[in-house]
Amino acid sequence: MVIKTDLCSFSEWRIYPGHGRRFVAKDGRLFYYLNQKSRAFSARKIKSQEIQWTVAWRRLNKKIKTDEGAKKRRIRNLKVQRAIVGISLEEIRRRRKEDEKTRKAQAEQAAREIKDRKQKQIDAQKTQRKGVTSTQKVAQKAETKAAQKAAAKTAGKQKGKK
Repeated sequence: MVIKTDLCSFSEWRIYPGHGRRFVAKDGRLFYYLNQKSRAFSARKIKSQEIQWTVAWRRLNKKIKTDEGAKKRRIRNLKVQRAIVGISLEEIRRRRKEDEKTRKAQAEQAAREIKDRKQKQIDAQKTQRKGVTSTQKVAQKAETKAAQKAAAKTAGKQKGKK
């Protein structure tokens, strides 16, 4: 339940029901005072900004947070999607729309392709090693035989000369 309160004409404090006094001036203006102290200061024509316990003084000396004017409009940051290096914006959007099943299927297929590629590389290396080793062995044997024959000829010529 909301209680209707008035504001003191001098101190600007809240006046709850059953408290305070009303004063009607000669010109018909209505003044509400919280207590006799406020009424006396007002009657003496003392400015409420000069007395420390009043709301006016607190506002003037920046002791109270005041809301002057309307609330400041907050500028909301808009999310802007940009393309990342290596992938276009359309590709990003397409991937977001995909469901999990298709993503898993694509990932499995990519994994299978990678395994197949690696297996092919391994097989190619094995066949290359086998082919290279047998041809190398044959070449090495031929080279050693040729070297032995050349060494025997040179050795025979040297014996004959002596």
